[in-house]
Amino acid sequence: MDPERQVPLMLFLKTHIELIASLFSGFLIVIAFILDLQQYSTYSVIIFLLAFVIGGYAKAKYGILKTLEDRQLNVEILMILAAVGSSIIGYWAEGAILIFIFSLSGALETYTMNKSRKEITSLMELQPEAAWLIREGQTVRVPLNELSTGDLIVVKPGERIPVDGALHIGQTAVDESAISGEALPVSKYEEDELFAGTVNLSGAITMEMTKPSSETMFQKIIDLVQSAQSEKSPSQQFIERFEGRYVKVVLVIFVLMLFVPHYLFVWDWNTTFYRAMVLLVVASPCALVASIMPATLAAISNGAKSGVIFKGGMHLENLSVVRAIAFDKTGTLTRGQPEVTDFVIRKGADPQLAMARIAGIESQSNHPLAKAINDFIVSKGIVPLPNLSIEDVPGNGLKATIDREEFLVGKPKFVDEQLAEEFENGLLTKLANQGKTVTFVRDNDGILAAMALKDTVRDITKSTIKELQKVGIYCIMLTGDNRKTAAVIAKETGVDDYIAECLPADKVKELKKLLEKYQYVAMTGDGINDAPALATATTGIAMGAGTDIALETADVILMKNDLSRIAYSIRLSRKMQRIVKQNIFFSVSVIILLIISNFFQVITLPIGVIGHEGSTILVILNGLRMLNRNV
Repeated sequence: MDPERQVPLMLFLKTHIELIASLFSGFLIVIAFILDLQQYSTYSVIIFLLAFVIGGYAKAKYGILKTLEDRQLNVEILMILAAVGSSIIGYWAEGAILIFIFSLSGALETYTMNKSRKEITSLMELQPEAAWLIREGQTVRVPLNELSTGDLIVVKPGERIPVDGALHIGQTAVDESAISGEALPVSKYEEDELFAGTVNLSGAITMEMTKPSSETMFQKIIDLVQSAQSEKSPSQQFIERFEGRYVKVVLVIFVLMLFVPHYLFVWDWNTTFYRAMVLLVVASPCALVASIMPATLAAISNGAKSGVIFKGGMHLENLSVVRAIAFDKTGTLTRGQPEVTDFVIRKGADPQLAMARIAGIESQSNHPLAKAINDFIVSKGIVPLPNLSIEDVPGNGLKATIDREEFLVGKPKFVDEQLAEEFENGLLTKLANQGKTVTFVRDNDGILAAMALKDTVRDITKSTIKELQKVGIYCIMLTGDNRKTAAVIAKETGVDDYIAECLPADKVKELKKLLEKYQYVAMTGDGINDAPALATATTGIAMGAGTDIALETADVILMKNDLSRIAYSIRLSRKMQRIVKQNIFFSVSVIILLIISNFFQVITLPIGVIGHEGSTILVILNGLRMLNRNV
């Protein structure tokens, strides 16, 4: 055989060995039945015995080792006892069928559990292993571990972006669905942010690497999801503790069942032992144990593909019962970047010249307000006056001299508060009442211009708040801004209430009040000042572009700063809880029904096995509905 073909074959055999063994066990059972019909009973018993060993080896080994490791009985031990007990009383066929169906359901359970982890596996496969590095004017292919921050990398059309960085040369459209879950391509221009694992769809581009490959957003998603999948929710932990105690109870009842019916109901010994074996099968809590974990893993994987990272099943479970959400303002409800909303120039002044001078002054400063004003003017096609000499007056603004004329740019008090208040018939008061920050420009003739800036509300904020309120969640904004600005933003966003001028300690204090009233409260933020509140809340939700401490403290991360993902996450967690409750109710009902049916001798061992193992597979498949992103 071609060696290249042997590798996939060996991989298939390794990953499907449990399923192959189970199917071969079933094949042996069919042969044993045929031999039994032809009255070759000795040979049929030998074949049945082979079916026992081949089909039950994996489960028996796991059950015994797990019992020794945890010092606690498990469902595998119950199955082993039932199969061995059946063969002892001469029910070789029933015992073999039990082993076959139990091993088959185990193989299918492994398959379906792996399917719930498929999303993270596929994410890992999206991570490129090498990149086209520009080195000494030449483009060379190098492994990612040889790259360093500041390197220039070429990404060709159709290739995956290898690292996080900024677009240096060119423009393109990028498929970011692997990170954000958004199917539509995103246009990218120079200095725009690029993320590892996303696909460059159109033009060839050159990008600058800004983060080590181990710290990319893509790698954070993988690390966080892998960590989350290893953590168990409180419900899962309870079920696992319950399993050990339940198995002990079943074994006690099994021992009683071996003797009590014979004397109390005058059953013959064969019937008594047979019904005891059936009890071991139908009372096993396999379906109950599988009610939670597949659904939780599937929900975590679903979130990862949709741009939401849950740090564990506990946080996903907690989110389903959240009754109130507190929001930070800056960078959460708003964009976190000031934008010019009003630009008013003195009547009679030359607008082109005035704006060119203002841009020339502001371009010399790195203050966020100065940058926003400069960007606004440049976007109008006006070129800033070059090489201006300015003086930075800390806490107030800028001072510059142009053609022997002095210009002041900054707060009303800095330029002359009375002139600022009188400009354009009280424009300052009007703009301030709208929650805007106003910067003035003064020349020798008085106030030359007024620029109003505002941290604008995100496009998705209002609809997200409305959607949360529809499902009964109280929304409140906690901000350090003044009351006037907070009131304007609260009105724009539609939150139920707001509290202004909050220091980090104040946010924690308000969170504690909310916890007393609503019991389960989430906090959404992005800054260092939000970290204490994120830690205090039942569920802390961080914006993906937030500070490292906020990301570390939070329980849920919105990788693309998309607030609509909060509503999606709550729908996802509530759907998961509904599915878990369905699974638990169904599995317990099946166990009770089968136990009662066995006591009244209505079912046989094979029917009991089918009912029991079938219910296990059904609850697993029901849990896998969480992979559907239409929630």
